[in-house]
Amino acid sequence: MKRRSTLSLAACAVLAGVSLAACGNSSTSSPSGTTGNETFNAGNTRVVNPSRHAGGTLHLAMSATPDSFDPGNTYYAEVWNLTRLWATPLVTYKSCPGACGLRIVPGLATTLGQPSANGLIWTYHLKHGVTFEDGAPVTAQDVKYAVERTYDRSVLTNGPSYFPVLLQDPAYAGPYQDRAKNLMGLTSVTTPDNYTIQFHLQKPFPDFNYVAAIPQTAPVPPGKDTGSGYQLHPLSTGPYMFQSYQLNKQAVLVRNPRWKPYYDTEAKQLASKIVINVGVNPNDIDSRLMAGALDIDATGIGVQPAARAKILTSPSLKKNADDAITGFLSFAYLNTEVAPLNNVACRRAVEYAANKMDQQTAYGGPLAGAIASTVMPPNIIGYQKFDLYEATTKPAGDLANAKQELAACGHPDGFTTGVAYRSNRPKEVQAAQDLQTALSRVGINLQLHGYPADAYYTDFAGTPGYVHHHGLGVDFGEWASDWPDGYGFLDEISNGNAIASSGNTNIAELNDPAVNNMFAQANKPTLSQGARTAIWPQIDKQVMSDAAILPEVYAKTLLYRNPDVTNAYVQAYYGMYNYAVLGLK
Repeated sequence: MKRRSTLSLAACAVLAGVSLAACGNSSTSSPSGTTGNETFNAGNTRVVNPSRHAGGTLHLAMSATPDSFDPGNTYYAEVWNLTRLWATPLVTYKSCPGACGLRIVPGLATTLGQPSANGLIWTYHLKHGVTFEDGAPVTAQDVKYAVERTYDRSVLTNGPSYFPVLLQDPAYAGPYQDRAKNLMGLTSVTTPDNYTIQFHLQKPFPDFNYVAAIPQTAPVPPGKDTGSGYQLHPLSTGPYMFQSYQLNKQAVLVRNPRWKPYYDTEAKQLASKIVINVGVNPNDIDSRLMAGALDIDATGIGVQPAARAKILTSPSLKKNADDAITGFLSFAYLNTEVAPLNNVACRRAVEYAANKMDQQTAYGGPLAGAIASTVMPPNIIGYQKFDLYEATTKPAGDLANAKQELAACGHPDGFTTGVAYRSNRPKEVQAAQDLQTALSRVGINLQLHGYPADAYYTDFAGTPGYVHHHGLGVDFGEWASDWPDGYGFLDEISNGNAIASSGNTNIAELNDPAVNNMFAQANKPTLSQGARTAIWPQIDKQVMSDAAILPEVYAKTLLYRNPDVTNAYVQAYYGMYNYAVLGLK
């Protein structure tokens, strides 16, 4: 998912199912003004103020303007989260706190998609009786059309592009340009009957259920589609529908009278109305939250520094806050093709010499990020804790080991290389400067090269030719995945086949046959889910053994919840509150 305000293009064994009730829900509600089970960080592991009480108006705000409220045309993490209120994709995420919330479960479909024996055809069966807000029945053809419309990037300019990459007819132009010419639509998506849809892939892709969980599979009736204008009133299959939407100002959602809980068992219809104000000053959002005039900041990226200081020094405010792991890793690529970092021992010297405490401070301190020792963050399925370079046991660095590695790579007195970073991101600038200071202790001289963020991947760090010509051996980055398993997180930044001449995300240019082979093994359709998940920590450990990535911090963000909000908890997949289940005392 792409968090521009901000998930990115790119299960431990499969987690057991846990219901919302099992996570702490109850049929009772706490009266307004009581604390219920509110404590600092309670929402990271349990449901705060569990309740089935219905009624009231839930007030949300966003500091950024959404890219689109059209489920087929959005790539903002917070909008993906919000669309659960009005759109039901084929597959969705389990509504529960902790690791349980990383699980994918059926949404509009009766079960998760089932692949054919060769892994090339994925079949989904739709629930019977589901309707749009106007009473029209939802059919497989509506889901097919929803996928088709995402192909026309001249009309729907946002959202990911997994379907053209994965399905068999990538040249399909979409339904808008010449509907008569494309009457049959996508030949790679077939509907044998009104409640069956099949996706025909170019090659096996075991993670396809995660693709089906993206809001783009939420049904759209062809006769009601208005193209780029559909975002003003997407036809609802969720618990709420649009009463009004003033573009980039305010959306008002009311209960969808046609909706039934079995349409989407992971969503609730508690509040009578939900008001979402967008483009609000972030400091104003924080002030209104702490005053109780606002319920949730739907942007989901946490409070501003002034509010953070106030919340953390006030026990009455702090108990309503959660310091949540976001799923982002802040790190530096160590380029395997730029001398002398093309020698693994030189890269390992950088790993040992880095001062992780300084890196953590640069990114905002312990509340903004936990010191990282792995590539995968803790909220990724397949994560295993390990620490090859003593990042957590010797966070200030191990200079003795760094010097041993320098001697092993033929540079006992150190070496000089360039470091790239985004010059308009102050935290990243500080992190680069602090890394320069830390590495200088063992004679490694980093030459600073700052570049604008909007062209960083297209023209500079993401262009291998530029990186080689300018000797950029160390390149800062930040990464989060569109779905929370090891493939989703690791593939684009460590698989050799991800290296590209521009827009490159494997900036380390790691092309380790051992890593590549493990990805190939994981993509075999005959491999069990448990065996596949067991591969992800092996890849993580090999990437770290190759010293291709210098992990810095697992990003965190301080979220605040109005104490009057019920069923509040951090959905691990989004790293923000689950907006689909909230209610009011």
